Amino acid sequence: MVAPIIPGLTDHELPSIFEVAARAGARSAGCVLLRMPHQLKVSFEDWLRRHVSQRADCVLSQIRQTRGGKLYDSTYRFRQRGQGSVDMQIRQLFHTLARRHKLDRGRLALSEPGVRGTRTILTAVRIVLTSHASERGRGSSET
Repeated sequence: MVAPIIPGLTDHELPSIFEVAARAGARSAGCVLLRMPHQLKVSFEDWLRRHVSQRADCVLSQIRQTRGGKLYDSTYRFRQRGQGSVDMQIRQLFHTLARRHKLDRGRLALSEPGVRGTRTILTAVRIVLTSHASERGRGSSET
């Protein structure tokens, strides 16, 4: 599960996450677009403005484009998925990467042979994200 995907901020990490997850033995993948209930909006916007100030307005705009003009839409069909062209682009990228890395084969039942612990996959994803964060820290003031 890749979550949360934050349009304009974390969506570019998808190719690396898929590559590492496939190498770690993942068989399927899922994703959840950022959900930002009302109590988190102010904190998230403050965090964006402090850590990625140059892109904060763009990120917030892209989130609004996936939520019908709002930062959060609690409508059942859209709260994890989103809507609009930005959501569609993220979904197309997600499905393309899933096919490329053969992570569109469905999930194994927990009792099936070959089921690997999620700890291996989570560790691999953490390694990718940590390495990307440290690379950004060396070459940019956005972290």
